[in-house]
Amino acid sequence: MENIALIESFSEFKDDKLIDRVTLMAILEDVFRSALKKKFGDDDNFDIIVNPDKGDLEIWRNRVVVGDGEVEEPNQEISLSEARKIEPDFEVGEDVSEEVKFIDLGRRAILALRQNLISKIHEHDNTIIYKQFKDLVGEIYTAEVHHIRHRAVILLDDEGNEIVLPKDRQIPSDFFRKGDNVRGVIDTVELKGAKPTIIMSRSSPKFLEKLFEQEIPEVFDGLITIKNVVRIPGEKAKVAVDSYDDRIDPVGACVGMKGSRIHGIVRELGNENIDVINYTNNLQLFITRSLSPARVTSIKINEETKRAEVILKPEEVSKAIGRGGHNIRLAGQLTGYEIDVFREGAEEDVELREFSDEIEGWIIEEFSKAGLDTAKSILEQDVKDLVKRTDLEEETISDVLRILREEFEE
Repeated sequence: MENIALIESFSEFKDDKLIDRVTLMAILEDVFRSALKKKFGDDDNFDIIVNPDKGDLEIWRNRVVVGDGEVEEPNQEISLSEARKIEPDFEVGEDVSEEVKFIDLGRRAILALRQNLISKIHEHDNTIIYKQFKDLVGEIYTAEVHHIRHRAVILLDDEGNEIVLPKDRQIPSDFFRKGDNVRGVIDTVELKGAKPTIIMSRSSPKFLEKLFEQEIPEVFDGLITIKNVVRIPGEKAKVAVDSYDDRIDPVGACVGMKGSRIHGIVRELGNENIDVINYTNNLQLFITRSLSPARVTSIKINEETKRAEVILKPEEVSKAIGRGGHNIRLAGQLTGYEIDVFREGAEEDVELREFSDEIEGWIIEEFSKAGLDTAKSILEQDVKDLVKRTDLEEETISDVLRILREEFEE
């Protein structure tokens, strides 16, 4: 009976864990075998009988009877006189099975057993949680804000699992209070030591894709396919959609009447501007659509270098580039082509990299990020506009304008 009581005392915390009784008993057997090996040097001659229904566990040690004074391996052999204390008619050479009581292991060993058992159960729980969340990578998940740190928000789900939302995977406008429910996608799951680290992301393009699946029935049902998603979190996104059913307008279905369907997604993403684009295998048409709302006059594509030269009317250039260069940057990411914008009738223009002897490479790169790749594209702007569209200081921009005027306008 004392064995049963001890088992119950070991398993009293089972109901709070992600473990069934059968698994608990298997862990118990493993723990006891470790304890036996430590105490007796070997556990091969021990039988551990587990009864998960009753919650009982018995340990029997098997030894061979030898003559008195001939015992060489106390764990494997028992003297005849000791064997006959167990059963009076034992003879030399026979096998003796003797039950080992837990209490005989000693108080210190029992405390170590309990600690080892708790450790094994935590390890089992962590493995279950790891596998559970590994299967959820890329899926939307909701959890509650538990506390807020400088570099991350710590969330707890209904089962008490801790999920980390790092600062760099939040939308810049995100603001959370304790108790808020937060949606995002499970981004990564890693085992650090024995504990799983679950990372959530709200800035991932996958989050936007999954929101489309969740909010738009045709996407969920597979009638509309999302071909590609690119984002600048909290600023702008482009989503290319397609449908194999000619009767369905994929863009119209995603946006809804007066934007009714996409409104909830935009609100979730902190009013991120979302362009939904009709996908096509016609590369010229796809690049044209990707630069929306700008109207393209003509395109010249170099498939080897993955570059596209786009000619636009002067009034369309700023639309193609977009605020901070976001529109042209996302169009390039969406199509897989680096897009160079040229004004219609600007054949005499000169690419900015032609001035690399006088203008440092990182400055040219900053202008390029904003879609300003030519001398005229920069000269046609004033200094304040260039400051807004780039991360360059006014003094640096003024120096560049001076160089371009001296070299280009002569």
